[in-house]
Amino acid sequence: MTVIDIPGSKSVTARALFLAAAAEGTTTLLRPLVSDDTEGFAEGLTALGYAVRREADAWHIEGRPAGPGADSADVYCRDGATTARFLPTLAAAGHGTYRFDASAQMRRRPLGPLSTALRDLGVDLRHGGAEGHHPLDVHARGVKGGALTLDAGQSSQYLTALLMLGPLTAEGLDITVTDLVSEPYVEITLAMMRAFGAEIAEERGRDGGRTYRVAPTGYRARTYGVEPDASTSSYFFAAAALQPGRSVTVHGLGTGALQGDLGFVEVLRRMGAEVEITDTGTTVRSTGTLRGLTVNMRDISDTMPTLAALAPFADGPVRIEDVANTRVKECDRLDACAENLRRLGITVRTGPDWIEIEPGTPAGPVEIATHGDHRIVMSFAVTALRAPGITFDDPGCVKKTFPDFHRVFDTFVRTP
Repeated sequence: MTVIDIPGSKSVTARALFLAAAAEGTTTLLRPLVSDDTEGFAEGLTALGYAVRREADAWHIEGRPAGPGADSADVYCRDGATTARFLPTLAAAGHGTYRFDASAQMRRRPLGPLSTALRDLGVDLRHGGAEGHHPLDVHARGVKGGALTLDAGQSSQYLTALLMLGPLTAEGLDITVTDLVSEPYVEITLAMMRAFGAEIAEERGRDGGRTYRVAPTGYRARTYGVEPDASTSSYFFAAAALQPGRSVTVHGLGTGALQGDLGFVEVLRRMGAEVEITDTGTTVRSTGTLRGLTVNMRDISDTMPTLAALAPFADGPVRIEDVANTRVKECDRLDACAENLRRLGITVRTGPDWIEIEPGTPAGPVEIATHGDHRIVMSFAVTALRAPGITFDDPGCVKKTFPDFHRVFDTFVRTP
C-alpha cells in the first residue's frame, strides 16, 4: 500500500482566507494549499490592506471585520475563480474603490449572476469590458443586506460568495436559490462559516427551491486546519484502481471530510475497485476489473475529467451525465476530454451536458491539448499509465493547484 501526502484543499483554503480576513482577531491556517490560485488570493488580500503572514505550514491573517484596510486598490486575480468571485464580494462589505482584473482565461469565465445579486443588494459594481465578466470596479460603502433570488445552476461559487458576505451585512441576508450545481461545495461553505461563528438557517420549499437565512453575526478568528484536496486525490485513486495489485491511501480525508469530491471513490467502487473509508483516511485498491457505468456527476463535476480519462479501460461504455457546468470552467472540459480521447483513438459521443466513452486501447504518441487547464493535465496523466508516449502542450499549468504534481505522481507510479 502506498500512502500519498496530498496538498491542502484549494476550496477549503480559499474559503478560509475569506473568513479569516473578515473575522475579529488573527486566524492561523494550518497546512493551507500553496499554489498559484491560493497565492493569488493571499496577494489580493494584501493589496486590499489585510495583513497576511505566510510560513511554511501555516498562514496568519489579521482580520478586519469593517472591511479592507486600503480605501483604494488594484487586485489582479490571475486564473483563480475563487479569487475573482470571492474578493470583490469581500471588498463590497467595506468602504473604498477597488478594481479587479484577471487573466484572459478568467475574463472568459462568467460572473453575471453574482454581479446582478450584488447590484440587487445596492453594491455599485461596474464591469470595465464585457458585461458579466472581469474586469470590474467595486465602489464599496458597506452592504445593508436584505433578500435576493439567485440562480446558482452555473456555479455554486456565486452562492458561496454571497453566503460568506451575509454575516458582514448590517441586517443579514435571505438568499433564495432557484437552481444549484455542485451542492457539496455549498455544504463546505456552511460548515466553515459556522466554524468561524456564523449562524445560518436553511429552509427547503416544496418546489425544490431553498432559502438560506444568514444572520449579521460577523466572524470570530480561530486556528483552522485545512484537509487534503479531494479533487487532487482523485487522480491517485483512479491510478490505483487502474493498476492491478495497486492501492493508495490518503490520510486526513476520511468519514469527516468536508469535500464532496471524495464521492469520486464511490464511482470507483461501482466500477469494481475496493474502497475503504475510515475516520483517518481513504484507501482505494485495484481488483483488476473496471466496469462501465452511467453516473450523474453534477455534484462532483470537478472529477469528471478524471473519470473520462480512466473510462477507456473499463469493460463497457462509461456515460457521465448532468455536467453542463464543466463547459464554463478553465476550459470547456467536456469538449477538451472528448477532443483528447479521440486523438488517442477512442470513440466518444457528447451532448450539452453529457459525455459517453467507449472502451478501447489509447494509442500514442499523442500530445494532449490542455487548454491551460490543470485538471486536463492531471487527469490524462492517469491515461498515460496505459498509453506510452503521451505528452502535454502545457504541463506547467498544474501550478494552479498542485505545482509539484508531476514529481509526486511519477514517484507514486514508480513505487511498488
